[in-house]
Amino acid sequence: MKILPIIVSAAMLAAALTSCGNTDRGDGLNHLYNAPLLGNPASLDPQFASDDASATVIKNLYSGLVTEDAAGNISCCNAESYTVSADGTVYTFKLREDNFWFFDENGDDVIGEDECFPVKADDYVFAFRRLLDPKMKSPYSQYYTCIKGGTDSLAGIQTPESIGVRAIGDYSVEFTLEYPSAEFLGLLALPAASPCNKEFFESTKGRYGLDDRSVMSNGAFYVRTWFYDPYGVNNILYMRRNEANVNESYEVCPSYLSFFIEQNEEDIRALFKDETIDCFTTLSSSAYDGKHYAVTGVQGTTLGFVFNPADKYFANATLRQALALALDREAIASGSKDIAPAYGIVPPAVKILGRSYRELSSEQQFAQYDPETAKTLYEQAKTELGTQSIMDMKILVCGDTADAGYLRSVSQQWQETLGCYIGIDNVTEEEFYERIESGDYTIALYPLSGDFCDAAAVMNEFTKNDCLKNAAGGAEFLKDIMKCTTASGLVDTVTAAEQSIIGGYGFIPLFYRTSYLVAQKDNEEIYYDPFSGAVDFRSAKNYS
Repeated sequence: MKILPIIVSAAMLAAALTSCGNTDRGDGLNHLYNAPLLGNPASLDPQFASDDASATVIKNLYSGLVTEDAAGNISCCNAESYTVSADGTVYTFKLREDNFWFFDENGDDVIGEDECFPVKADDYVFAFRRLLDPKMKSPYSQYYTCIKGGTDSLAGIQTPESIGVRAIGDYSVEFTLEYPSAEFLGLLALPAASPCNKEFFESTKGRYGLDDRSVMSNGAFYVRTWFYDPYGVNNILYMRRNEANVNESYEVCPSYLSFFIEQNEEDIRALFKDETIDCFTTLSSSAYDGKHYAVTGVQGTTLGFVFNPADKYFANATLRQALALALDREAIASGSKDIAPAYGIVPPAVKILGRSYRELSSEQQFAQYDPETAKTLYEQAKTELGTQSIMDMKILVCGDTADAGYLRSVSQQWQETLGCYIGIDNVTEEEFYERIESGDYTIALYPLSGDFCDAAAVMNEFTKNDCLKNAAGGAEFLKDIMKCTTASGLVDTVTAAEQSIIGGYGFIPLFYRTSYLVAQKDNEEIYYDPFSGAVDFRSAKNYS
């Protein structure tokens, strides 16, 4: 059996669950999967949606020109084939003629002739014009400015119709780039590069992606029911297999997906405990052992210290360097399975050409632990600041980001090595980001990840708010990374960006955090992207 290609984010390291070993297994097909969504999807518009709940539904709803598997290999999906010009700036895709849009107009779950029609080149052209339209305000548009005219379109200098994406007949689409980019094919594997049918989009009258009558599938499943009452219970989003797109090379294993829309992880864990749902994602797997559950973890987030650029103490680079050199990360993370010592910025889950970026660019080049030098620098910093002691410092941390116990170990190390005491301010996620935005903090433990699994996306986070912009010294790395034409050049450019930030001590990497996909036993091939938060069920098999 040919397994459905797993469409994942660029260079993504996916987490795949494996079975606990039922000897009378059967084929594992046609299971009705029950799973949770943490919160109601904000939108099922792939060019716009960015929350985890939306990402999971979109992952199972749409498909694009190419796919990138868990090993980092790019292959055709809705494209039958493609060519690249000798100078690397023109990509031409020949579309398959057996990829279909399906909209169940009468709700009878039967594919009628007037409810199913081919995905054509114009659907991709319209999608990219939307993506690069400044009125759209897509959170992904900046990654596609390598397309000719993309920057000018977003700036309002040219119209979106002028960008370098055009249809050649019904079943060929051509992309012209401003410059060759090793990242471009990977970008085409993202949900943001999914097609969009103009006629259907306009028929929704501004509600595209907002309810079950304003979404249309060209992927593995379609949305049958989407009910959400913020004041009620039994909120659900129900999907059925899209038989219009199932064939020998594109097999979809489950028959149905039933998503329970829940408001907190406590309720989700309760559903999992009584076996109402098959799986869920979490930042801690301590209650779930490998004997009774299928558990897979992925290191997709880097936790690091950022500093308020307006703070009278932490504007001083010497003080920041002293704090960095006083940290023994190995001792702090010892014995934990949820965190690992971090010296680099890009987390291990990011892959390039099938290998972890951290294998290609060793983080040991950034490793620093020198308590004696830290003491000298701390005394120097006090002299520079004209103070005998540095007081009233607290680490701002979201309790859901990391166990505060690790930070108590950090504070203890700083006290023992430098003689300074730094407290801990544990807050909710909402308050954490409000205080970062308002500048109401001195030090914060910041969770750094990316919009999708790619080094460029991670480094582009340093354009998001004042503390991260300050940590990067105002430098923006996305354009330089996107202009890399080879994998080796990409690694070198990202490494140079890491060196620039780490050398300025505006962001001090501390830990790589693991997030988990936990499933009931006898489940296989459920894939989890820790960057977008999407759970992909298209190849999922259940042997219970």
